Amino acid sequence: MQAVEISEYGGPENLKICSRSTPKLLNNQILIKVLFAGVNRPDLLQRQGNYKVPETASDLPGLEVSGIVVAINGSNIKFNIGDKVCALCHGGGYAEYVAVDAGHCMPIPQNYSMQEAACIPETFITVWSNLFIRGNLSKNENVLIHGGASGIGTTAVQLAKHFGAKVFATAGSEKKCLAVEKLGAIKCINYNTLQFEDEINKITNNEGVDVILDMVAGSYVPRNLKCLNVDGRLIIIAVQGGFKDEVNFANLMIKRQTITGSTLRPQSTLAKASYVDNLVTNAWQWLESGEIMPIIEHEFKLSEAADAHKALERGDHIGKFIMKVS
Repeated sequence: MQAVEISEYGGPENLKICSRSTPKLLNNQILIKVLFAGVNRPDLLQRQGNYKVPETASDLPGLEVSGIVVAINGSNIKFNIGDKVCALCHGGGYAEYVAVDAGHCMPIPQNYSMQEAACIPETFITVWSNLFIRGNLSKNENVLIHGGASGIGTTAVQLAKHFGAKVFATAGSEKKCLAVEKLGAIKCINYNTLQFEDEINKITNNEGVDVILDMVAGSYVPRNLKCLNVDGRLIIIAVQGGFKDEVNFANLMIKRQTITGSTLRPQSTLAKASYVDNLVTNAWQWLESGEIMPIIEHEFKLSEAADAHKALERGDHIGKFIMKVS
């Protein structure tokens, strides 16, 4: 099969088309003929050598796909050969075929294209597991979404809004802020011209927010805590702004704030399957009704994987990048 591999750690130019054997199925796995693959920031980190690949995972990048079931190994699997699915991958999504755990597959929402479905698994599950399971976001709570125009951000804004939360966000330009507000944010703050923590406190009459979804970390952590409410939850899902900063723990204790975080890929097969079930059970109706739709900035070919990575690194997009595989 045709695939994209990382020839050596470094820049996008190190993504090379190669020929690989079609994956062999383990028990309770499904083989998917990949039609489209999502492009995500962990793919960039893996290419750079900054994201450790689990020992059991494929060395090929790619964490989410849409495609057609072509083989099944196991019993009591709810999918059949020929079914159209989207799936969370343990790596290997940048290829014509990928083997995935049956519990990590999802049906294509009604009225979704295969392109749109490829945007669901990694992105929606990351948001759902962190905002609603780890962060326990509740109806009518205030939530702040950093990187509101990113793939994660556009997904989080829509899900939180339809869950009944009051959504605030940050983004790096007025164009992005307007796009995020159209998706449902009450206010999107341009972090290049304003101090988001001051703006949040001003907008909320110093009430602050109850939950923050943060992919920046670093210097954002103490700033987040300044606008995080009593019993507020700060959830860190990436460290684009750095690994360290100083925090006043006395203030954290007084306000009973919680700092937590997670990454999805290293979690157990069972944990990820439970996230899939939870997402489909609780949110699928919003997808099938068309109330929540992925935002696709651009579609690349598999042979253009390097260009897709360059585009994601530039950071001037709104929503997701995907690749047409077959």
